[in-house]
Amino acid sequence: MKNTPSKYYLTAKKFWKTVVDIETDADPATLHQQIEIHKKLLNVFQAGNYFHFVFNMYTGETDLMSPAVTTMLGYAPEEMSISFLMDCIHPDDKPYFLNFEHKVVEFFKGLPFEKIHCYKVQYDFRIKAKDGRYVRLLHQAVQIDFDEQNFYRTLCLETDISHIKPEGKPCFSLIGLDGEPSYYNIQDAQVFTKSFDRFTKQERVILKGIVEGKSSKMLADELCISLNTVNVHRKNILRKAEVNTPLELVTKAIGEGWV
Repeated sequence: MKNTPSKYYLTAKKFWKTVVDIETDADPATLHQQIEIHKKLLNVFQAGNYFHFVFNMYTGETDLMSPAVTTMLGYAPEEMSISFLMDCIHPDDKPYFLNFEHKVVEFFKGLPFEKIHCYKVQYDFRIKAKDGRYVRLLHQAVQIDFDEQNFYRTLCLETDISHIKPEGKPCFSLIGLDGEPSYYNIQDAQVFTKSFDRFTKQERVILKGIVEGKSSKMLADELCISLNTVNVHRKNILRKAEVNTPLELVTKAIGEGWV
């Protein structure tokens, strides 16, 4: 059993504690590595209220549970063990949850070591809040602590998408980063088949921003492109998604696992 957290985990821990700070006294190679890992972590998006935690695969428990879980679900961070979380999942969604996790293990075991950091896991399910209501969470996860032999820790971000997807079956996708192929809306009996990516790389960045509620001006400033270019991309995204409004786009993007 591995007892010492890897450099990936320590960097992730520092990231979530400081949000933006990076060690200024690090040597250039270490600094470059930290920046690259931060970029991977920032590939998750927030389309609503969210909390995060690190899942420790050896203890089977959570590390670094965000206090935001109390705001979202009403539970104290120390209450949120994995077994407790499982008990809170909607009975109809639990089979999906277990099947998705099985597929995640199957997928990552088949990946070359150098490709592990190039994928984000994404699926949704409903969980019971302390007041008795069910909240639909979008689960996003990236591997942050692993080596050639095993996986040790996973960074998980849980976003409330109840307002975007009030009903419907849970959807499971594996999102490729750095040009790797994605696998969208994987069905129970479906093998891992590369999905046709209808959007260009730039369009995917803008789509992610739209889902996060960013305006065209904000996206133009962030991407250092003109406002007109952003608006052209937005029109193309709506056309390719076969929807008419940003709200329809966000709903479909979440439902189809495009982001």
